[in-house]
Amino acid sequence: MTALIACSHGTNDEEGRIAIRALVEQARAALPGTQIAQAFVDVESPDLVDVLKDVTAKQGAVVVPLLLSTGYHTNVDITRAVAAHHRASQAPPLGTHPLVAEVVLDRLLAALPEGWRRGDHVVLAAAGSSNPAAVADVEVVADRLRQAVPVPVTIGYASANTPRIAEAVTAARGNGAERVIVASYVLAPGYFAGLVRQAGGDVVSLPLAPDERLAAVIADRFTTVLRSR
Repeated sequence: MTALIACSHGTNDEEGRIAIRALVEQARAALPGTQIAQAFVDVESPDLVDVLKDVTAKQGAVVVPLLLSTGYHTNVDITRAVAAHHRASQAPPLGTHPLVAEVVLDRLLAALPEGWRRGDHVVLAAAGSSNPAAVADVEVVADRLRQAVPVPVTIGYASANTPRIAEAVTAARGNGAERVIVASYVLAPGYFAGLVRQAGGDVVSLPLAPDERLAAVIADRFTTVLRSR
């Protein structure tokens, strides 16, 4: 038997905690018979190190990061914790899976009940990371959005990278946009979702979790690692 450890960043925002717990429950429904434990790398407990120690004492484990992009938490915090246990493996983060872009698009459409207008511009708003691989991950999602929407799509970051979200919104208006729609590329309410809301967009879509398609991505990340063993 192999357990799935769903590892998220952690947040002090109660709505964010509820959203991530709901996503984990959706993953349980998508993987009946699989033990799924929740763990965190910051803010909340139980800590990933403790969960890995407990789980791998009894069985193997695959850590699936409930994160959208590669970055410090995936490459350092999670990788270091997994490396300490020979019965543990690590899956990639969620964001580059095609289903994630579908969820982003649906959140956008839900925020635009009257549909697209001439002069619209979308800013894909990501948390940001100093890791170039994280930037590449976000670009994958932006390219998928560009293929799906009839308006320009650019990227803004809440931290670590430029342009910042507010700068991307201002640049879009400077290039003639009459309405700037900020597409939240964050999983749940919390600190980064707050930065996205405050960046000056005319319309802001909701965070992505919970969603059964994200649960399907978690399941796919887990089963792909199992098949590769």
